[in-house]
Amino acid sequence: MGNLTSRYQIFKQTINSFLIGLLIIACYIFTKLLYDKYDINFDSVIFIFRDDPSLLIFLLFPVILAISTYFISFSFYKKISGLENRIDEEEKTSNAILEFVEKLNKGETESELKLTDVNDNLGKAILNLRNTIKKNQEDEAKRREEDRQRNWAAEGLARFGEILRKNNDDLHELSYNVISNLVKYVNANQGGLFLINDDDENNKFIEQMACYAYDRRKYADRRYQFGEGLIGNCILEGNTINLKNVPDEYLYITSGLGKAKPRNLLIVPLKVNEEILGTVEIASFNEFREFEIQFIEKVAESIGSTILNVRNNIKTSKLLIDSRQQAEALKSQEEEIRQNLEELQATQEEAKRQAEEFISFTNSVNHTLIRAEYSTDGILLYANTRFIEKLGYSKNSEVEGQHISTFIHIKDREWFNNIWNSLAVGGKHFEGYMKHITKDGQDLWTLATYTCIRNDDRSVKKILFLALDTTEFKKQSLDFKGQIDALNRATIKAEFFTSGSVLDGNRKFRDIFKYSIVEIYEKNIFDLIHREEKNAFDENWSKIVKGKPIEGTFKMVTRDHDVIWLQGTFSPVYDMYNEISKIIFIGNDVTYEKMIEIKAREQAEILQKHEETLRQNENILKEKLRETREAVRQQYKEIEKIKNRNEKILEGANDAIIISNQYSNIEFVNKAACNLFDITKDEITGKSVANLFTPEQIKQNEFLNKYAKAGIDKIIGIRHDIEIINKKGNKIPVSIILSEAIVDNEYIYTAFIQIK
Repeated sequence: MGNLTSRYQIFKQTINSFLIGLLIIACYIFTKLLYDKYDINFDSVIFIFRDDPSLLIFLLFPVILAISTYFISFSFYKKISGLENRIDEEEKTSNAILEFVEKLNKGETESELKLTDVNDNLGKAILNLRNTIKKNQEDEAKRREEDRQRNWAAEGLARFGEILRKNNDDLHELSYNVISNLVKYVNANQGGLFLINDDDENNKFIEQMACYAYDRRKYADRRYQFGEGLIGNCILEGNTINLKNVPDEYLYITSGLGKAKPRNLLIVPLKVNEEILGTVEIASFNEFREFEIQFIEKVAESIGSTILNVRNNIKTSKLLIDSRQQAEALKSQEEEIRQNLEELQATQEEAKRQAEEFISFTNSVNHTLIRAEYSTDGILLYANTRFIEKLGYSKNSEVEGQHISTFIHIKDREWFNNIWNSLAVGGKHFEGYMKHITKDGQDLWTLATYTCIRNDDRSVKKILFLALDTTEFKKQSLDFKGQIDALNRATIKAEFFTSGSVLDGNRKFRDIFKYSIVEIYEKNIFDLIHREEKNAFDENWSKIVKGKPIEGTFKMVTRDHDVIWLQGTFSPVYDMYNEISKIIFIGNDVTYEKMIEIKAREQAEILQKHEETLRQNENILKEKLRETREAVRQQYKEIEKIKNRNEKILEGANDAIIISNQYSNIEFVNKAACNLFDITKDEITGKSVANLFTPEQIKQNEFLNKYAKAGIDKIIGIRHDIEIINKKGNKIPVSIILSEAIVDNEYIYTAFIQIK
């Protein structure tokens, strides 16, 4: 009840008490006048007080009664006001707690509860419960996010490990598969893979091997020099570049909707043992998170290692093919030379015995061999057509009469002069590989024979030169030697007897197994295989010695019993009789990649254990939530009790009380209000306030007009005197005052009505 109402009641009751006191005095005087048989007039009254002056004190009774009533009323209404305020506070607190519990039950842990009483243990307990649930949810979300990131990274590493094991014979296809899957996996928009092209040692550059954007393959047509642009700088410095402010005109992501500049650009070097092979460039509209960058860097390490192996394998395969072709060509040429030499020797012997066949033999030689004749002074007397053609001349006149030194390289003249001087005096013939020089200064390698042609007296008449052109064979042989040297430097290479004993091993083979050059020849292939794989390797070795190459990853042990994995091929090598003479192994160390794979499996097992722990924690959390809900239900019952108690207090009030919402619909009326308006609760609850007043009253009275109309524009805290007409048609003058409260963001209006 408002202060104005309380003061009015106190004032009213004080005046009434004063009037009652006067009435009591009047009744007493009137009774005394009748009893003493006085005339009823003013003089008689004066006479009574003059006769008994003590009655004058009795005149103070109305004042004393009024003062007593004032203090009693003031104390009473003060207690009533305090009780109403306490009821309002308890109701607000109950509603606030109920609303907070309902939000908490819905999972809204960010909602707040303001405690009006520092001793509100229930509110504190609910707040502590809210904080506990919120912390558990945050911890759970954090754990799930960390587990999700670890799962995501582990699955990605396993996935890219599988991708990198495929297409390892085609560098372009491998590059596209890697970049397309990487762009999709990190939810980026565009990516490219760049590798250093070192085919020409004098002209190295950075070449784009693959490009992928918006689920489509793009043509790789970009190339850079070292230090040029972000790609060139990344390769030059060897560090990851994470660019969140992409320079204008550097890169635009193009889709069917147009072009847009990416928000984040990540360039990661492909680094293997401090050697930079290239970079991976990924552009995205979304900013890369730290765990994604770490994942891409790990994948980049695997990509670099795989690309290095692929390059080595491609080079190795090419070298093997070339070496086989060259070996076959060499064997064919050696056989041809051997046959030719045998034929030449047979022809020479036959020429001594059968002079008549010399011309036929000479013609055959001229069609087959390079032939020339020199005087003992070294002057060219005769040269056949093949000699002229092979040395780059066009006719005989250019060569006849020239000294033999003209056709010998200046670096070879010193040792050749010794041979020639011996031939000139009838010494032993020369047979072997020899380098001549053509007219254009080019090298001409030959398998040559210098033979003395003698007179009848055994003196030297002239010197015959016969040769086969072996220039191409020599070039192939030198190239083959260079390739074999490169193979030994780039890969692990070993040779074994069919029994498994080590025949030879290059430096990388000895270093990885930690054996000296002497110790390695005492080992057998089965000493190097890990005991877990010996049975399987025995079967493979049986296939190898029968002529079937075996390719795969082999688990081995070093001298120090360290476990290593080698990926490569055991290939049989055949001799000229088509029998297996030895087994060659060429491969690479993949221990690092294998350890990553094993670690990924271990992490997957750890994640499974974490998931089991999370399930257990989830069951515990469910049990705590059930207990919390039970506590909330108990609290709700307590709140209902408080609510019922408050309604009973309002129900027992002497004044009429009507509670309505901001839509002017009645939510509560007490018994005094029902009696005043001569209505029942069921008749008026839920109806408009306008049903309590006549249309004329609502139209003429501003207070009633705003009170009966939906909205929050009402006259609050001011007393109004009106006349109501109840259901029976009785007009009753009353005073009404309206108060306002906000509950759950809705306005509640309480009308206090007193009969005058």
